[in-house]
Amino acid sequence: MGLFGGRSKESDEATGEALERTRRGIFGRVAGMLGGSDVTEELWETLEEVLIGADAGVDTTFEVLGRVRARNPRRSDDLRRYLAEELVAILDAADEPRGRLWGLPDDASMPDRPWVVLVVGVNGSGKTTAIGRLAYAYQQDGRRVLAAAGDTFRAAAIEQLQSWGERLKFDVVAQGQGADPSAVAFDAISAAQARGHDVVLIDTAGRLQNKQNLMAELSKTRRVIERHVERGPDEVLLVLDASTGQNGLSQARHFTEAVQVTSVMLTKLDGTARGGIVFAIAREFGLPVRFVGVGQREGDLAPFDPYAFVAALLGEPASAGA
Repeated sequence: MGLFGGRSKESDEATGEALERTRRGIFGRVAGMLGGSDVTEELWETLEEVLIGADAGVDTTFEVLGRVRARNPRRSDDLRRYLAEELVAILDAADEPRGRLWGLPDDASMPDRPWVVLVVGVNGSGKTTAIGRLAYAYQQDGRRVLAAAGDTFRAAAIEQLQSWGERLKFDVVAQGQGADPSAVAFDAISAAQARGHDVVLIDTAGRLQNKQNLMAELSKTRRVIERHVERGPDEVLLVLDASTGQNGLSQARHFTEAVQVTSVMLTKLDGTARGGIVFAIAREFGLPVRFVGVGQREGDLAPFDPYAFVAALLGEPASAGA
């Protein structure tokens, strides 16, 4: 499956498989109640409870159900259809490209190479694994990849990224633990320019002594990239753990303020019974989710599609007309 070629039958199936636990958990209650019965007040209350419990957020839940109510569904199958349409509408509204690489029209012009992707997120979200998977996808797309081990505060992070590079045969630029992350990013871009790489993926720290120091360091790295590549990063990818819940909103807020996030990757989707945080992030920040982690292997990454995601949650067949 091509990660950058948009939706496919394989990506729909991968998303559906990853959401199996979600369907068996909280959202499974929705599917069980939307089977053709009349719409009752009890059903509305259950939907409210389910959406909030799935981390969609109170404001998002009330807004979505308010719009569905206004359409006056009489039967639960109508309610299911209207709910799917409103959830897709939230994700579609945030689907406009903010960066220069992903979600663009087929005829869009691409920036000069190397393309630079700055990857941010808290420790434990799966940043380094996300970089390995992106590197693999770009290699499958015929691109030469170089990664920068910019999380210099953890020796384990440097070693993990080097391990990915050795396994998948892409170059990694690294310095010792405690080195200046901005210097690592600068060296990586210089190396990519000199060696003819197509893509530079830059890892970053997810935790310093305090949040203010972390965000200041990330902002500095972005400024260094802007000086080295005048257009700045082509994408700033926020990696979010799907099981984080409403804490993901706080993460999105802080990282967006520090480094102007352009895209989101949702990881560990196959390990959570929730997933509603996607709607809260799309509604509050207008950030598009571009990729979802759907397993443990290097190829277990799928392009995010609002129709397939909502269809998988509600147990409906995916179609662009949802």
